[in-house]
Amino acid sequence: MTTKTPRTFSDMAISPGEVLAEELEARGMTQKEFAAKLGWPVQAINQIIKAKKALTPDTAIALEKVLGIDAQFWTNLEADYRMTLTRTRQRSIQRPIRSG
Repeated sequence: MTTKTPRTFSDMAISPGEVLAEELEARGMTQKEFAAKLGWPVQAINQIIKAKKALTPDTAIALEKVLGIDAQFWTNLEADYRMTLTRTRQRSIQRPIRSG
């Protein structure tokens, strides 16, 4: 019988928006300039950067077209971010209360 070693997961949730903000900064591009290249409102970019809006596959493809960074990278980053948030929330709910 084989036993699985429990996987450890990071509690550090890195949103695609954080990475996008760093990428824009590295390119010397403002959110306004980036939004114009996408044909989107600046508010949409700002919501992604602030992690108030999830990054969809359609968004990932748009980012790929403008930035040249593979759409799969963006969708994987979004999935990892959401999973980390969920695991962190679940762990905080499941912690036993100690008396004493």
